[in-house]
Amino acid sequence: MSSSHSYCRACGKLTEYRIPPGDSLLRQCCNSCGEIHYDNPKLVLGTLPVWQDKVLLCKRAIEPRLGYWTLPAGFMENNESTAQAALRETDEEAGADIELQELYTLISVPHISQIHGIYRARLLSPNFAPGEETLEARLFAEDEIPWDDIAFRTIKLTLQHFFADRKQNHFPFRSLEISAPPPA
Repeated sequence: MSSSHSYCRACGKLTEYRIPPGDSLLRQCCNSCGEIHYDNPKLVLGTLPVWQDKVLLCKRAIEPRLGYWTLPAGFMENNESTAQAALRETDEEAGADIELQELYTLISVPHISQIHGIYRARLLSPNFAPGEETLEARLFAEDEIPWDDIAFRTIKLTLQHFFADRKQNHFPFRSLEISAPPPA
């Protein structure tokens, strides 16, 4: 929590951090209009698009992890469903036309207040193109995956589960949690 001045999104007056009645956590509260501002985890949604025996990965053109590979994914917007967010991000980052399948992984990342949800998806054609946040979009067979250059642990974990599950031809929903990496 910051001790710098924050302003109420409802009335514009100064707020303060305190525990409101009936709550147990510090919240940004407005003493003028009574508004309580909640700071909740961010949702990251994306897809694991497959064409034949290959998966579509995107090389990031932005920080964090510029130049590293990831699945097409990004932050959910207001007024979107999780499926709409995954479809939009896949289009924005890879220009890929997909058939969305089931939610495959839901990974809690509490140390950065995020939740990552990845849907399985079937590419409808091998035609795709990198978007503004993508340097390159490319199909990879399992033995071609650049494992040391995968941008995020959630993506690496999703890919590892996918290739193991594909051998069994069984793709169960996976709800996981990633803890903070050890200090360097």
